[in-house]
Amino acid sequence: MSVYDDKIWLSRYGPGQPAQIEVEFDNALDMFKAAVERNPDGDIIRYFDGRVTLRELDELSDAFALGIAEAGFVPGERLAIYAQNIPQFVIAQIGTWKAGGIAVSINPMNRQRELKQLLIDCGATVLVALETLYRDIAAEVLPETQVRTVITTSELEYQSGGHPGFLAEVERIESPDTVDMTELIQRFHGKVCPTVVLAPGDVAFLTYTSGTTGPPKGAMTTHRNVVFNAQTYRDWIGIGSDDVILGIAPLFHVTGLIGHIAISLLVGAPLVLMYRLDPVETIKTIEAEKPTFTVGSITVFIALMNAPNAEKDALASLTKIYSGGAPIPPSTIAAFQKSFGHYIHNIYGLTETTSPSHAVPLGAVAPADPATGATSIGVPVYNTVVRIVDDQGKDLAPGEIGELVIAGPQVVAGYWNKPEATEEALPGGALHTGDVGYMDEQGWFYIVDRKKDQINAGGYKVWPREVEDVLYEHHAVREAAVVGVPDEYRGETVKAFVSLRPGQTATPEELIAFTKERIAAYKYPRYVTIVEDIPKTVTGKLLRRELRELN
Repeated sequence: MSVYDDKIWLSRYGPGQPAQIEVEFDNALDMFKAAVERNPDGDIIRYFDGRVTLRELDELSDAFALGIAEAGFVPGERLAIYAQNIPQFVIAQIGTWKAGGIAVSINPMNRQRELKQLLIDCGATVLVALETLYRDIAAEVLPETQVRTVITTSELEYQSGGHPGFLAEVERIESPDTVDMTELIQRFHGKVCPTVVLAPGDVAFLTYTSGTTGPPKGAMTTHRNVVFNAQTYRDWIGIGSDDVILGIAPLFHVTGLIGHIAISLLVGAPLVLMYRLDPVETIKTIEAEKPTFTVGSITVFIALMNAPNAEKDALASLTKIYSGGAPIPPSTIAAFQKSFGHYIHNIYGLTETTSPSHAVPLGAVAPADPATGATSIGVPVYNTVVRIVDDQGKDLAPGEIGELVIAGPQVVAGYWNKPEATEEALPGGALHTGDVGYMDEQGWFYIVDRKKDQINAGGYKVWPREVEDVLYEHHAVREAAVVGVPDEYRGETVKAFVSLRPGQTATPEELIAFTKERIAAYKYPRYVTIVEDIPKTVTGKLLRRELRELN
């Protein structure tokens, strides 16, 4: 049975819903400019009590582009953004495109080793960073990178003090040899940026993902990828200029880049930013701003349910809710619906698919896998062909379990400066996801396992070897192996098994603290078990399956 069997398509979407859509713009910048022309005085960013209109965002990004160009930034270069969910993230991203460059989003939880690795890999020449992140993290590693210009900014900008308590203690920091972003923009404000020509196949941004057998890889997301999946969000969910988008996903993540920024720029709908997620303040923001759409990890919605101010009417406006990045138990969907009256629709994608490749149609209720209880990830979105294949690449029939292989306009061009990794994961342009699942007779897809050893902690991907490498830096560690184990809140969390050197001692608490100081918060192991020996094959390969069974 074909995924695109006419009867299946009509049963899923109803008469009149197209299986294919056309890409409407050559690049994401043209997409944004069209929104500016339609409604220049409409809000496009809301940040606590601050507002930025489409016209203002156009002017601010013009000034930013002129500023970095004067500093020597040229088309094709990379600009890294190391910040939380603040307006400056969006300004810098659009300004980078106006200067003909490639934006590189970096997780603000990354520490020195991770930041240095990414900056060296992408060859960024400009870094935009929060003042605190520059002082505490970036300043130490920049001399070892190609960064020529550092632009710092504060989370206090673009609002007038109407922020929640977690920003109350923030103070401005002046750092030598850096450029203040506000001052840079003021210098060039009012000047029009020269027109740059961006082709559909040009890279819009690099978003880093980690495999299981190598260092992080920069997925090359093209302008065509961005425009296509922005349109997918718009048409699939029915998002328009009258909607208000709640930015709960991190903007550095592909979900935030597409499901928040890109869709906002396409339709001209306000994007509500809150610096970082705080459940109590998020509910207050929802009550005040009346957002209608959001997409984020299921852990976010669990946190909202458990907030002390989680009353049913608080989320009344939020009628279009999607969640991806981690499996969603049916019981959680039911509990959220009971609490707030809204159904959480599943959505599935990877960094390499520029966010969604599958989604549950708005208003539809996804079935659950009868064997595992897992909720269906949905059905393929527009223009997308998904195959289930065996280890030899042979197509499997409905109900048979194999690897998902995805082809469509949202699949990225490859990995930055990694042709071998590109050929391995994207032979012929189709993405071999490493996720294992099946399609049922009605065309719904399910993920039942992962082919790779990557750990999915609340939507954040963790590479076990990276955590193991940090553990090996401890003087007492002989061997280390990291696996994912079930976790009620995150779906999966990190656990380490460690054997110690002869004559050395270390407690699990000591090893947890050691890693916590050296890697991002979502990566360090929540559990450590000391063992005499770690099980391995005769060739020395770690037997992670046996370790998971020890849990």
